[in-house]
Amino acid sequence: MKRNAGGRAAKRLPVTRERIFAAARTLADRSGIEAVTMRAVASRLDVEAMSLYKHVRNKDDLLDGLIELVMQELEPPPVSADWRSGLRLRARSMRTVLLRHRWASMLIESRTTPTPARLRHHEASLHLLRDAGFSVELAYNAILSLDSYIYGFVAQEVWWPFEPDERPELGASLAPHISPSEYPHLLEMISFVMGRAAKKEGRASSTAAGYQADFDFGLELLIDGLARSALSQKKR
Repeated sequence: MKRNAGGRAAKRLPVTRERIFAAARTLADRSGIEAVTMRAVASRLDVEAMSLYKHVRNKDDLLDGLIELVMQELEPPPVSADWRSGLRLRARSMRTVLLRHRWASMLIESRTTPTPARLRHHEASLHLLRDAGFSVELAYNAILSLDSYIYGFVAQEVWWPFEPDERPELGASLAPHISPSEYPHLLEMISFVMGRAAKKEGRASSTAAGYQADFDFGLELLIDGLARSALSQKKR
């Protein structure tokens, strides 16, 4: 047991499911999901690993608890919201949370346990679309398409080996190795991206703003497509 400055035994906080999951989340945020083991969580709480099993059944229960914590951070679309603004809020909230916990997207997609926050998230999304007149089929396809886009975009942000403000240097290093006669359009795009990054140089939070603008562009394409599909559905 740890001791305080006076040499007396420091009072240890009781172990609870909430403290276990919070400790696991901190480990994952700092060192990745691979760092989350029962032994590592116990060490962070200054207890023996076996004491955790009074509160969590096993490693699967621990991982499901992590998903629940992350899903609780998502901002659900208000039931009264216009479906377009509701989907924008949902998508941006998901991206923000998944970037805050960069290990979370793969974990969420790999597990199927219906945790309460996860169920509420999907129910609120479907409620929004069904109230807007979307058929069950269109609502399903809408959520599937949006989530595929969100998770895919976040994966690129997480795994790309460079940041947006590093694009000019990256482009400058790549350009000499790309033949203008064979790849003129690729060089044109590299030049455009480098120029855009240079214009943003020196602005506060240019990295975050750059990715946010790219994300919003694709999101609006999806929402516009869903609006056309919803209109077509009503005409049938």
